[in-house]
Amino acid sequence: MAENVYDAIVVGSGISGGWAAKELTQKGLKTIMLERGRNIEHVKDYTNANKHPWEFPHAGGRTQEMIKNYPVLRRDYVLNERNLDYWVNEKESPYVEVKRFDWYRGYHVGGRSLMWGRQSYRLSDLDFEANAKDGIAVDWPIRYDEMAPWYSYVEKFAGISGSKENIPHLPDGEFMPPMELNCVEKDVAARIKQHYNNNRHMIIGRAANLTQPHHDRSNCQYRNKCWLGCPFGAYFSTQSATLPAAMATGNLTLRPFSIVTKVIYDKDTKKAKGVEVLDAETNQTYEYFAKVIFLNASALNTTWVLMNSATDVWPEGLGSSSGELGHNLMDHHFKVGASGMVEGYEDKYYYGRRPNGIYIPRYRNIGEDKRDYIRGFGYQGSAGREGWSREIAEMNIGGEFKDALTEPGSWTMGINGFGETLPYHENKVTLDKNKKDKWGLPVLAIDAEIKENERKMRKDMMNDAKEMLEIAGVKNVNTYDADYGLGQGIHEMGTARMGRDPKTSVLNAHNQVWDATNVYVTDGAAMTSAGCQNPSLTYMALTARAVDHAVNEMKRQNI
Repeated sequence: MAENVYDAIVVGSGISGGWAAKELTQKGLKTIMLERGRNIEHVKDYTNANKHPWEFPHAGGRTQEMIKNYPVLRRDYVLNERNLDYWVNEKESPYVEVKRFDWYRGYHVGGRSLMWGRQSYRLSDLDFEANAKDGIAVDWPIRYDEMAPWYSYVEKFAGISGSKENIPHLPDGEFMPPMELNCVEKDVAARIKQHYNNNRHMIIGRAANLTQPHHDRSNCQYRNKCWLGCPFGAYFSTQSATLPAAMATGNLTLRPFSIVTKVIYDKDTKKAKGVEVLDAETNQTYEYFAKVIFLNASALNTTWVLMNSATDVWPEGLGSSSGELGHNLMDHHFKVGASGMVEGYEDKYYYGRRPNGIYIPRYRNIGEDKRDYIRGFGYQGSAGREGWSREIAEMNIGGEFKDALTEPGSWTMGINGFGETLPYHENKVTLDKNKKDKWGLPVLAIDAEIKENERKMRKDMMNDAKEMLEIAGVKNVNTYDADYGLGQGIHEMGTARMGRDPKTSVLNAHNQVWDATNVYVTDGAAMTSAGCQNPSLTYMALTARAVDHAVNEMKRQNI
């Protein structure tokens, strides 16, 4: 094989990129995976995974210097010294906020598969048919029946723990035994189910945390340190699962510090022939060539690559012929809900630190329920006992205060809504060629916001949370609608959507770019609508499905 020539190129090494590499290599294709950031080796490089809070210089918290250097990251919990090196250096990789957008990125091998929340839910036809029924944006070109076997395929490999509930709009999957609800959650769930005549459900989260050994990976140890990297491989990540599988084939080359700057388009064949790469350490430029290219750099970075691949054929970028490239940006809006105190369980506790919580599936705008907005929301949350950091109003000093803090505090219960954001055409990203990053490359300008439909939904997300908790016997329930900024859900979606018509979409039903059919996009950029479920499982399924299609097309010599 000639130098820099492969059968396939994968751009990005996160959840979808890892899956693309695994599937391509296992099907016999010599593949190079290009990652713009550094390598992180499984186990060896999880340097803080076994540290206790007191082993960090600032107990794992944040410093004034960190707050100064990370003006975006500081807006939420993600800024802390325990895994600061997993997040992007904002000075080196800036972006422009036309409107506030909290973009939390991980530029390293594994990407955000090392830091994700691991909640794993299937979309249903309630989601795949929603745009068509509501007359919003464009119709998904696929339906649940087409996706179901691919959901099953990726669940079996990734290892998803969960309970089968027979809820039509939250399809069951291929589950490992579920984690357990604790005693308070069980009682709250039972009261909600009874009061709402089985029309609302509180279930254990469906999580990519193993509850039994699987593919040389150990089961979860209930440490709840997932975001530091798991030495046991107990949660699904590129490092724990897809990368070892791809490496085992002997067909994978991994190249970190490789910023893909553009897709190289051949006007004669009307296909892509490779990619241009800027070495992040040496600033040298290289070209890599392949028959098929998978763009999996995360929703916004994949779209950046497409936009930066402009030619005289498409001056706005590869995939821009429809006018939709960069548009229809979505995220899940959240940080709205309620919490309160639970009495009567003072003699009970729970096992370990479960890295998972409860889930309340969507129930609004389903069946006969009609609201003054479209789509819906679900909730995530948990019950637990207050720890040593709680305040005790009657005491603030002395031996009795210390003694009191050695005992568990009161039980609390909280639920936080996750709502669907509609795919508004005007929510968009563009290239800002006047502002450059460390490597002299143009940056993205992001112009997006939630609108009236989401604001109306948030009222229900808050008020319903209070109502359900109070019905379940939770006391002193307080509601909140916190300072949410689009992007904080870390579920960027859209900007290169799938569709049925090349005039209104960037990708076809198989995730091929209409303008160059040997280029596939299977990360969040491909999403036509958002649903209210965490989206990563759908990225996995779309990727496995697209690779199967690509390999079959290569065999037929169509790409």
